[in-house]
Amino acid sequence: MAGAYDDRDGKIWMDGKLIEWRDANVHILTHAMHYASSVFEGERAYNGKIFLSRKHSERLIRSGQLIDFQVPYSVDEIEKAKEGVLAASGLQDAYVRAVAWRGAGEDMGVASARNPVRMAIAAWEWGAYYGDAKMKGAKLDISKWKRPSPETIPSSAKAAGLYMICTMSKHAAEAKGCSDAMMFDYRGYVAEATGANIFFVKNGEVHTPDPDCFLNGLTRQTVIGMLKDRQIKVHERHIMPEELEGFEQCWLTGTAAEVTPVGQIGDYNFEVGALTRDIAEGYEKLVRS
Repeated sequence: MAGAYDDRDGKIWMDGKLIEWRDANVHILTHAMHYASSVFEGERAYNGKIFLSRKHSERLIRSGQLIDFQVPYSVDEIEKAKEGVLAASGLQDAYVRAVAWRGAGEDMGVASARNPVRMAIAAWEWGAYYGDAKMKGAKLDISKWKRPSPETIPSSAKAAGLYMICTMSKHAAEAKGCSDAMMFDYRGYVAEATGANIFFVKNGEVHTPDPDCFLNGLTRQTVIGMLKDRQIKVHERHIMPEELEGFEQCWLTGTAAEVTPVGQIGDYNFEVGALTRDIAEGYEKLVRS
């Protein structure tokens, strides 16, 4: 399946039932379109099974609560809907997008408590998020935008509005020939890429930023578990920009990114080393087991 995302064959689950792909539309005065009152999940299915599916469904509901709305479906109902979408798609390996949002209703201002919360799930084929960077190592720009303080946003929610500066950062990076951008946080510590967490290797030990103002990704948590199973020491801590020069390897993690090696961040270079390869290969085996 290819082409514009609004003009494809297939089925999308929307508000409790499967409908034709091209009919999955919302009104122009949908609250989420104007005020970003939307949360979502990005998930991958391997061999017909969504990796960590239930954890994604649980996080979707939690994200809705963090931006002050209740997703109108239980975890079990969301799981059943995702199974239905995968079956209707005929895909074994697929990207699955679940999204919940405040729709059009009686309110059309900042407040929207009287508007219904709606939900949809779609699935499509999607290859490596960073293309051939998964083998060679991605090249990252350094974003001018910073991840904000958790006092200003619900940083543990996977909420659409939090990705605005990520979109701008990735556009700027692509204009420079990069795959993505690394972001600092509001204090100046290394944070993450625009849609993926980041890991570094030095002297056989792994260092990754403390997710105290950005999303603690499910893939991130999975990879930390893999490293600990291998008896590799993991330091979850604040990382200063000047430390980048001393790291030997680097990789990104995310449902879309999976485990992607990084070869360059700004002026800093990294080798695609044995540990990076081992974790990438191990993750690939795990999600297909």
